[in-house]
Amino acid sequence: MAVVQFMVSLDLSVVNLGLPQIGAALGFSEVGLTWVIHAYALTFGGLLLLGGKLADRYGRKRVLLSGLALFGLASLAGGFAQDAGQLVAARAAQGVGAAALAPAALSLLTSTFPSGRERARAFGVWSAVNAAGGALGVLIGGLLTEYASWRWLMFVNVPMAIGALVMAWRSVRSDAGSGDRGRPDVLGAVLTTSGMVLLVFGVVRTDRHAWGSAATLTTLAIAVALLAAFVHVERTTTRDPLIRLGLFANRAVAGANSYNLLLGAAMASSFYFASLYLQRVLGTGPARTGIEFLPFAFGVVVGAVLAIKLGNRFSTRALLVIGGLLASAGFAWFGLISADGSFHADFLGPSIVTSIGFGICLGQVVSLATAGVPAHESGTASGLLASSRQIGASLGLAALGTAAHRRTGGVATPEALNDGYALGMTLGAALLLGAVLLAVTILRHPTTTDLALTSARGRDE
Repeated sequence: MAVVQFMVSLDLSVVNLGLPQIGAALGFSEVGLTWVIHAYALTFGGLLLLGGKLADRYGRKRVLLSGLALFGLASLAGGFAQDAGQLVAARAAQGVGAAALAPAALSLLTSTFPSGRERARAFGVWSAVNAAGGALGVLIGGLLTEYASWRWLMFVNVPMAIGALVMAWRSVRSDAGSGDRGRPDVLGAVLTTSGMVLLVFGVVRTDRHAWGSAATLTTLAIAVALLAAFVHVERTTTRDPLIRLGLFANRAVAGANSYNLLLGAAMASSFYFASLYLQRVLGTGPARTGIEFLPFAFGVVVGAVLAIKLGNRFSTRALLVIGGLLASAGFAWFGLISADGSFHADFLGPSIVTSIGFGICLGQVVSLATAGVPAHESGTASGLLASSRQIGASLGLAALGTAAHRRTGGVATPEALNDGYALGMTLGAALLLGAVLLAVTILRHPTTTDLALTSARGRDE
């Protein structure tokens, strides 16, 4: 399961260092280039609930293997893309495959380690591999971009998907699933994915249409209407809903997913702005940029190990507060970058602080969000958590990327780009402070009352 998660998180960041070359080769605009990331993150995040529901219904191993196969084929197609549309379509298909395999993998992990010290260690390992995959993706992306071709950013997933298929086929037990729980709510999946795509599209287009323009307001209004329709469908459908709204009666589930949304927004922004700062402002080559991201990767692992060691002394909420404050401080430090700076003076210190904070947070929020959830809904809860991370990543990147682009004034000089990236990092610090506020006011371990209420509502509904 750790190998599967490594591959999924790697794909979220491996393209970052190849974005300039991808844009030049396939004719992307400056803002349109972000859709190489959005296409993956939105289909991934929008369909994760459906993926989790299918894993519960048809069996986690079956859905895991199907998702791996689709992910590998879509990666192969992306490597052969001849224009921007083909690459975006391939990235979207990758997201569909990831939406199937990620909740199935996390659900298997949750059911294998239901409680106690072993659960803490398992999620510590999972979170370390998850975050290290994102950070090492930048290193791998830099090496492949400089010494091979940006197309290998897609092709690299193919052997990993095949290897994960073989490992999962041999080592994961088959499960029958709960096939008698009704037909999955496909309409809900369409509504939530369409709503999120339009929401991000509306935010991204503010570089051309002002926030108060008819085009922006109409797009955002339709997005909100689709998401409201999704909530209505989930409450009234005769099918098996994507998400039982009664799950949010557990404050740990609701709070952890809210925290995760902001954490995902900050993480995606950090990889995006940091990689572009090193390349486009400091003039660092892709391979060296990837190497300079190694402290970030190691910092995440250090943070995850610290979380395991401190788990017996501090509550989950306390660790989330500590990790969030560290990451926020690192982002604020990143906000001081300068156009005539250097790796040692402007990047190394904040990357270590930020990554340790991320490492402390990741495993804790996953463990908290899946605690006390009934066994037949473990896939749904896992899908919900992964969905909040990816939707947060896409919305955060859209909003912060647009704000950064506006700050540059459309000028691509190192000084202007530096100002934009610094603003994006500062806004990321604010997002993480919001996550800390959520942890202080809402998040806590599920109490007996929470668990009883969640379980009772699950039986009733």
